[in-house]
Amino acid sequence: MTSLTSSLEYITHQRQIRRGGLNDWTIARGMHASSTRPTRRILDAVGNPTTTKALHIARIAAGAALLAPGNARWRGAANVFLGLSNAALYPRHRYGTDGSDQVSSFVQTAAGLARLSRQPAVQDALLWYVALQANLSYLISGWVKLLGEPWRTGSALNGIMRTRTYGHEGMWNLTNRYPVPSRYLAHGVLALECLFPVAYLKGGALARPVMASAAAFHVANGYFMGLGRFITAFEAMHPMVAYTSAPKNHPAVAGRDDRMLKATASVAAIGVTIAGAMAATRRARATDPWPHGRVLTTRHGNELHYNERVSEDRKKPVLVFGTGMISTTEHFGWVTDKLVEESDCGIISYSRAGYGPSKRRSTVPYTLQESVDDLVDLVRGAVAEDRDVYLVGHSLGGEIGRRAAVELGDRVRGVIYLDSSHPDELTRSKQQQEAADRLKDGLNMFTRSLRAGLGATLVRPKWVHDLPAEVRNRAFAQYADSKLWRAGLREWDATEADFKKWGGDLPPVDAHALVLSAQRTVDRDPEQLLMHNELGAAHRGEGRVVRNSVIEGADHDTMLTDARLGGDVGRRILSFLDEVEAQEGGSGGAGGAGGSKGNQSKEAR
Repeated sequence: MTSLTSSLEYITHQRQIRRGGLNDWTIARGMHASSTRPTRRILDAVGNPTTTKALHIARIAAGAALLAPGNARWRGAANVFLGLSNAALYPRHRYGTDGSDQVSSFVQTAAGLARLSRQPAVQDALLWYVALQANLSYLISGWVKLLGEPWRTGSALNGIMRTRTYGHEGMWNLTNRYPVPSRYLAHGVLALECLFPVAYLKGGALARPVMASAAAFHVANGYFMGLGRFITAFEAMHPMVAYTSAPKNHPAVAGRDDRMLKATASVAAIGVTIAGAMAATRRARATDPWPHGRVLTTRHGNELHYNERVSEDRKKPVLVFGTGMISTTEHFGWVTDKLVEESDCGIISYSRAGYGPSKRRSTVPYTLQESVDDLVDLVRGAVAEDRDVYLVGHSLGGEIGRRAAVELGDRVRGVIYLDSSHPDELTRSKQQQEAADRLKDGLNMFTRSLRAGLGATLVRPKWVHDLPAEVRNRAFAQYADSKLWRAGLREWDATEADFKKWGGDLPPVDAHALVLSAQRTVDRDPEQLLMHNELGAAHRGEGRVVRNSVIEGADHDTMLTDARLGGDVGRRILSFLDEVEAQEGGSGGAGGAGGSKGNQSKEAR
């Protein structure tokens, strides 16, 4: 039924696969540009509208035939065809596909192979496979929900019912009118999913009520949320649950081979051991100090690890780089590479307390002022008093740098903001407000998942691959370690509380300023551009250089992680330093010997 209705829906909505449609293959195929040539050829063949239509017609015929009674071996081949063809069509229907198609694929394939096999042990192994997948589906879905505050408080149902995609106005009105029963219903869903394996207790005595409750849940989802195929897709797994949960003395399961369960438990134990070893290795790599790094203890007792490249020319300024929230110093790789290549500027990059190898020793509740104090102490302790200092900060690092510059006074010659935060953004920016509502749940979920050892399942995100090759492993080790996320969660709680109390204008900063905004940041939310202009305005004064500009084609992260955009940021920083020196008539900017070296290398290239 699931395969039949799925193909009927797709074939009657041809506009979605035509040019300009939601699943226009001429556009969707770009997502597979990194695949091998044979894979792309197969996908292009399936993506051809004629082939797509033919496959769906064949699936409709196979689905209809399987609804007829009988037990011939061709039924196994039809099951396997439906499973594999659905998997092949998935890239073609990427948008609009839901979990029911994925469930249908593995149920059809497993059922087909079981029908084609003449070995009872193989058949039982495949039935156990589907049953275990069913338990895993409910179990993981429930525990993931449990990580989110709306489900724990019982408000999730009301929130879902008010959305356009899955909502239902009538049900939303009922949840508003009767909030207490609504909370009980949400908690009931949580209990059902989190405790689904209790169906196996007491010889399967609870299997029928558990499966009946799950069936009612899917019927309700089909009616209120429009997830009709979920009813038949998930119900197709329940017979396997019933078969595997029945006691072995039941006549219907006499001789059942349960070795698949024992094998799965053994593999799971091995997997947990491997995941733990990987987590320990990543933790060691994430917290391992840089080979030539230094350590400074701040007034709060925090140990800040930092890397420095400071030239002997004391006229050259030192740039101190501060990261954004849940970010690593490796994010600055392309920017600092450009500065090293084309100047003799000093560079210090450090990890805030709790990030990477840096340790937070403070025992009092964290506030943003603690990070500001740490940065002030780092500048005073790591940079000679006769050297000019520029603070460079990305995102939250920009706001921390701005506050530190006020305290450091004339020790800071300039502040460079890279798509910086603004203390009033949670009040003035609707986009930031909406993101803030989701961020806390996301941070909690990621942190708890990593602490549970799921970091072993992470795939390297694109931004890691985009970083310079020599820093990718270290950046990913930190990203996959819960320590980074716990520090980010702590910072977010403090940032949200701090920003929501903000009022008034930014205090003046007696230093030069360069404010670089990512184009996609300000395009999505013009209020961000106004706030970035205010950051620059706080620095304006006689004799000061203040520049605001937008990095075209960049978003909040790619302005650093993309090689071309990161290099552009580095060039703009060098131009800004030269402009400051020209304005003040000095000789300690990015030019001089470093500038000549950069010009020579450009000519050579």
